[in-house]
Amino acid sequence: MKSRIYLEKFTSDEDFEYYFSLVSNEKVMAMVTERAIPLDEARSNFKLLLEKNKRHKEFGIFKVFETSTNSFIGLGKMAVDKDKPDEAELGYLLLPEFWGKGYGSEIARLLLEKARESKVLRRITAIIDPKNTASKKILLNNGFISEKICEIDGLPGEIFGRNL
Repeated sequence: MKSRIYLEKFTSDEDFEYYFSLVSNEKVMAMVTERAIPLDEARSNFKLLLEKNKRHKEFGIFKVFETSTNSFIGLGKMAVDKDKPDEAELGYLLLPEFWGKGYGSEIARLLLEKARESKVLRRITAIIDPKNTASKKILLNNGFISEKICEIDGLPGEIFGRNL
């Protein structure tokens, strides 16, 4: 079956507009930071993202495009932990018009496949807002287990994990 989406790594300053379209959107960020990210802060965060993306050839943060239209729909993340190179964090953000259509599940599946194929990663974690029932469903359907509910940087968080 042909995938409805494809991934391309964020690699240059030209990719900033894609990133900013997500992080500046209050609806997108409601369950992440509880606020939209202003331009200067987003530029600073994006520079760090590009630096992190250079660390690992296969993994990092990816732009997600709809295959049929080549439209940008969000981002996917499989970021390797620099202190534990056999662990990575899974994440995804979608523009609101693509919510509820199964794209989050597809992003998670594609990135988990990539992680399994690499034979490098042994454990995957994901952090969500405990109220984010859509993300919770995606993670549970992909074999994740809720490990801890806590505060993370002053915000509510739920940590999920799974071994590969």
